[in-house]
Amino acid sequence: MCVIILLSNSVAVFLKEVIAMFMEERQQEIAEAIARSGKILIAEIVEKYHISDESARRDLRMLEQKGLCKRTHGGAIRLGQINMIPPRDRDYSAMPVFENYRRIARQAVKLVQENDVIYLTSGSFGFILLSLLPRGVHYTLVVNSVDLAKELRAWDGVDVYSIGGKMRQSGSVVDSLATAFVGRFHFDLCFITGAGLTAEFGLTNNTDETAAFQRAVMKNSRRRILLMPGTKIGADSMIKVCETEDFSTIITDWDCDEEQAGQLREKGPQVMVVENGDDT
Repeated sequence: MCVIILLSNSVAVFLKEVIAMFMEERQQEIAEAIARSGKILIAEIVEKYHISDESARRDLRMLEQKGLCKRTHGGAIRLGQINMIPPRDRDYSAMPVFENYRRIARQAVKLVQENDVIYLTSGSFGFILLSLLPRGVHYTLVVNSVDLAKELRAWDGVDVYSIGGKMRQSGSVVDSLATAFVGRFHFDLCFITGAGLTAEFGLTNNTDETAAFQRAVMKNSRRRILLMPGTKIGADSMIKVCETEDFSTIITDWDCDEEQAGQLREKGPQVMVVENGDDT
């Protein structure tokens, strides 16, 4: 026996309003959870609200459009402030190494060839790269970090140039003297990172000094490699460094939104996405 239930227009409108109300309440709770803990996973939304993956992704898409979060491959994260500056005094020897950073760096060092002249970015990525760079072959490293230079004192078979200028509390050197100095080099390969990247606006960073220094490095580099965690793709910081298409290769991780990765590829760079558990 087949039973057909016909709803009146008024009942249909009522049910639609109820569903919309529940969706708004759910999205509000999701936004509050992201603000509280900094992130949320699709799986958490599905389990808590008993909805499909697609409904959970739609909720996050709508919240992102409202500027309440940034979607990632597996969920969403809290938006950071545009001018958020990392801690000035960092102890890199005791720094925790996040798995996505390590895997990005491991992929990056595969690009190093014997006799290359390489600019090595300062900060946390610089230290991770340093721990993974090949030993036993000759190449030249140019660094603008007193901490990296100190570590490299014990290396054999590697020529090291340390860029001079006014040292920041973080140990990096990016003032006008450093920018003029680095302009005298030609690089086979440079490893760059930043605070944010979008296909439309390009790479951004927190200070004009850093941006100017990075532009000078890239101007004289044959291959320009951007190391960018997936959570920073789709976000903007305060100062523009360069266009997305200025990079030869962008290496990111599994948290990069697929739509964002596609937009970056359309600009021209090779986009390499390392996977969680991919140690090749």
